[in-house]
Order: sequence, then C-alpha cells, then structure tokens
Amino acid sequence: MLEYLRQFNIASVLLRLTLAVVFGGIIGGNREHKRRPAGFRTYMMVSMGAALAMVLGQYQYAMLSTVWAEAQREVGMIADVTRLGAQVINGIGFLGTGTILVTEQREVKGLTTAAGLWASACVGLAIGAGFYEGVLLGFLAIFLSIEVFPYIEEFILARSRNMNLYVELTSMERMKDFITLVKSMGIQIFDMEMDRRRDNEGAEGVSVVFYLHLPKSQSHTKLLAQLSYSQDVRAIDEV
Repeated sequence: MLEYLRQFNIASVLLRLTLAVVFGGIIGGNREHKRRPAGFRTYMMVSMGAALAMVLGQYQYAMLSTVWAEAQREVGMIADVTRLGAQVINGIGFLGTGTILVTEQREVKGLTTAAGLWASACVGLAIGAGFYEGVLLGFLAIFLSIEVFPYIEEFILARSRNMNLYVELTSMERMKDFITLVKSMGIQIFDMEMDRRRDNEGAEGVSVVFYLHLPKSQSHTKLLAQLSYSQDVRAIDEV
C-alpha cells in the first residue's frame, strides 16, 4: 500500500495534499495559540503550497516522459523534478523575513516563527515527494521544538549566570545610582547599550540594556523583583 502511495496517481496526490494541510495546520495552530505573527492559515498554505510544487514537478516529469516526450526531444528540454522544490526553499525566506522584528527592548522576535515556516515548507516538499517516513520524523521534530523544547530552554536560561536586562530609568542622572545598586548585589556588568528617549508626556528618560553576570545566590526573578522597587526605574524586563 505504501509503495502504491509513492507512485504518481490520484490517490497519492490527494493524500499528499491532505497531509500537508493537516500537518501544516497543526504546527500553525500551535503558533497562533501563542499569538505569533504566522498562524494556522499561514503554515497550512505554506506546507500545502510546497507539497503542490513538488507534486507539480513530478507531474511535469511524468508528462515529459510520456505525452510530451516527442515535444521534449524536439526542443531538447531536460526535466528536473527537484527544480520547483529548490525554488520553494529559496523563496520561503520572503515570508520568514516579514516575521522577524527588533523590539524597543533590543529583543529579536520572530526567529522561531521564520524557522518554523521554512521547516514547514520542507515538510510540504517531503510530503509532495511521497517520503512519508521522513515526513513523520520531521513533523515530530518541529512539533517538539515549538511545544516541548521551549520549557527546557526556559528552565536552562532561568538558571544561567548570564542575564540581559532592559531598564527604563527616570533620567540620565539616575544612571550612576542604579549601577551602584546593581553592583552592591554582587552583580558584574560586563556591557551595556544606552538610548535617550522621551515618553508621551515629553519627559526625558533613558533606556539601557545591561549584560550581567549573576552570583550563584541570585536568581533572575529575584533580581527583577528587587530592582523593580527602585524609584529610579520606570520599566524593567529580561530580554
């Protein structure tokens, strides 16, 4: 049965496009649930479109080998089944770029979404080619990456000694006092990025991204709680 579905026929084409819609929709539904830029419909269309491109390449090859064989010999055309699939892999970067942005806190957002779109397109290509074993493994790896691995990543980062801290201070003059407060906790500041700004009411302030190294006794959440009570701080967050 599996060998039959690897062949180019109506049943295999229907199954491949259906699997592309289902698997792409599952991945996209997870991203939409987390309020990411690309969601259910985007992933579904990317996966289905990639599968259709691969099926179209196989259709072109089948037709050039049979019905269009005489015309192919006359013009000297060479059929390449993977040509359309290669263009899908290159072209998906257009969508991925649109999901990546840098926030005011100097934090890069959308990289996982862009990678997920690219991987979803590759899953669609594998489905279109009839590589069902690879599809199942690829889908499982993608789903684990976006559903399970973030908890592992969060667990590791929460116990890391390095921390990137975004802080909005009330004024530039309060910078020295805030740095003194941080160092008094035994925290090492090994780099910082500063930007002057004005709020909606016209009051001048300063935003800073601190790159810190924490002592073993200090946790990320505890540090955020302690610094948030400072009168010099307007906003604070880990990035």
